[in-house]
Amino acid sequence: MGFSLSYSMDPKSYERYSRQILFGEIGEHGQQRLLDASAVIVGCGALGTALANLLVRAGVGKLRIVDRDFVEPSNLQRQTLFEESDAQEALPKAVAAERRLRLINSGVSIEGVVADLSSKNAEDLLHGFSLILDGTDNFETRFLLNDVAIHLNVPWIYAAVVASYGVTMTVRPGVTACLACALESDGPPQDKSASLSGAEDTCDTVGVLGAAAGVISSIEATEAIKLLVGKSESAGGRLTSFDVWSGRFQSVRVARNPECRACARHDFKYLEGDAQPHLTMCGRDSVQIHERRRQLDLAALSRRIAPTVAEVRENGFLLRFRVPPYEMTIFADGRAIIKGTRDTSVARSLYARYIGA
Repeated sequence: MGFSLSYSMDPKSYERYSRQILFGEIGEHGQQRLLDASAVIVGCGALGTALANLLVRAGVGKLRIVDRDFVEPSNLQRQTLFEESDAQEALPKAVAAERRLRLINSGVSIEGVVADLSSKNAEDLLHGFSLILDGTDNFETRFLLNDVAIHLNVPWIYAAVVASYGVTMTVRPGVTACLACALESDGPPQDKSASLSGAEDTCDTVGVLGAAAGVISSIEATEAIKLLVGKSESAGGRLTSFDVWSGRFQSVRVARNPECRACARHDFKYLEGDAQPHLTMCGRDSVQIHERRRQLDLAALSRRIAPTVAEVRENGFLLRFRVPPYEMTIFADGRAIIKGTRDTSVARSLYARYIGA
């Protein structure tokens, strides 16, 4: 099938994106806007890899990927940009993703940044992009993204997945509800993944289906494309969830909270570093996390993590287990000591993976 040469973009680009251009809600004008747009993805796991793949193939002109971790064999079941050689070399995920994405679309500017996003570097890493996208694995970072997005007046899309269930919500600062409107209350943030033990279910404790990540990342990518092509009126304001095992789909409108800590009062406690747990060095090669915002049922937590860790011991006062080469000791008030590292980003990552954050 031939195409008319009356369009403004070059013929090679038109041919590449022709099937997307034929979709009436995008068209040639929308495709050009995508080519001129930029986005930053924080987190390059199951959600982040699927999302990056979709956006790069769609022709988003500039993409930055920020991630602190490296590729492991257990990632390959669901993290679609990585190969066995990446795990064998223990490549940083941001580096491996950049390499693969450049092979998929050489016309997109792709930058992989190996970094642990925190209140100290968040504005520098996220400033200057049209859209911020969530591929993270913990609420601490998500509320930081929410603060930064509102502070910079940039839209962002929240997403999470665990087991067979995922959820996503588009936030347009000043227009829709933000993540704090939806999830913050008198207690700590909770979602369907919260358990009676006081800890959150995570991929490392209850597993995750690649199909669940695929569904949620597809919804997140569609919302991203809506915003980037200028169709923002049909994006945002709803919390959408899907369980691929049960087939249950739900989409509920979230109202803005006129007293919201973040979008109403501009109390950016995560961006200012006031909400993050305090970390200190604790003896030789140990980091202590001073997290005291939760009460943990150590016996329930012990039963939950036992299949995935080693040497589990619990006595009612503390829970100790090994994730070689690290040893973690968890106390009922949420405090933890991670032995085997002096790297605070490693300690925070381990805490998020096995306890939640």
